[in-house]
Amino acid sequence: MAAVTYDSASRIYPGSTRPAVDSLDLEIADGEFLVLVGPSGCGKSTSLRMLAGLEDIDKGSIHIGGRDVTRMPPKDRDIAMVFQNYALYPHMTVAENMGFALKIAGQPKAKIQERVLEAAKILDLVDYLERRPKALSGGQRQRVAMGRAIVRQPQVFCMDEPLSNLDAKLRVSTRTQIASLQRRLGTTTVYVTHDQIEAMTMGDRVAVLKDGLLQQVDTPRAMYDKPKNVFVAGFIGSPAMNLLPVEMDGDVLRFGGADVRVPRQAADAVGETRSVTVGVRPEDMEIVADGAGLATEVEVVEELGADAYVYGSTDVGGERRPVIVRVNGRTPPTKGSVLHVAPRAGGLHLFSGDSGERIDL
Repeated sequence: MAAVTYDSASRIYPGSTRPAVDSLDLEIADGEFLVLVGPSGCGKSTSLRMLAGLEDIDKGSIHIGGRDVTRMPPKDRDIAMVFQNYALYPHMTVAENMGFALKIAGQPKAKIQERVLEAAKILDLVDYLERRPKALSGGQRQRVAMGRAIVRQPQVFCMDEPLSNLDAKLRVSTRTQIASLQRRLGTTTVYVTHDQIEAMTMGDRVAVLKDGLLQQVDTPRAMYDKPKNVFVAGFIGSPAMNLLPVEMDGDVLRFGGADVRVPRQAADAVGETRSVTVGVRPEDMEIVADGAGLATEVEVVEELGADAYVYGSTDVGGERRPVIVRVNGRTPPTKGSVLHVAPRAGGLHLFSGDSGERIDL
């Protein structure tokens, strides 16, 4: 087990002028489960592959357990990779797949069997050790891939979207198993996903990337409560945060028919343009009296039992903007109706209209 450090690490693919990963500075503690998350093309898989030695590093360095591994081949880095497509050998049994890396390393047969059986017990695979991958379900194959990583007892697990090939129900149960397993083993883990729900439910900390740049790294709760900028605010959370451009009048936000006063220091930080982006989570929007908030036309209602989500649109600054509101699932509004909504007290997030950076209230 070991800490991992990215020190201004960059990767520029041949033929490209823009780095796929741009000066990444990130420290991952010994035994930590860190999730790299972001939209397609943000650089998260490239960052992981740089750590594993599968991508060159053009600038900066990467350290594992205090060792500079920047120019080391993958086999010398003491990491284990779990891929999206499982990457199992179809002609080998489960036991042979799990123990293959140890066999190549010249480990004694008895030791290989001991490690494989130990991992199989952890992953509930004992009854499948003599089967071949084609006789397993997707979830079982993924557990075999995990077992192959476990038997190596590496310093770092690198996981590249390992659940993306599973169905929705199996993804939920398997992500719980992976998170529980990591905590049991205490192995430093870097996990890549595009699914922010996976990121929020699995990671000790979450690192959000966009266009190769690190936007924010924090605990899931801190990131949800205090997103650093507009991008993180809109990316983290399901459904997404409502983000509405609003003009400030002194220290007052004109929020439809509702005037929301903000602290003077926040108003002073807005700048001369007086334009801000107001962020409100769907659960922090409340239905108010007619004329006392944003008039929102209901377009879609998602009923989830106890709760329901209303997807609508409202007029802000002469443009139609989407609005999402969580309401009581027992009495949801009807499609085509008009609700008046306003932010609850304490539920407001403020971002600069120019830079998109957070303004603390």
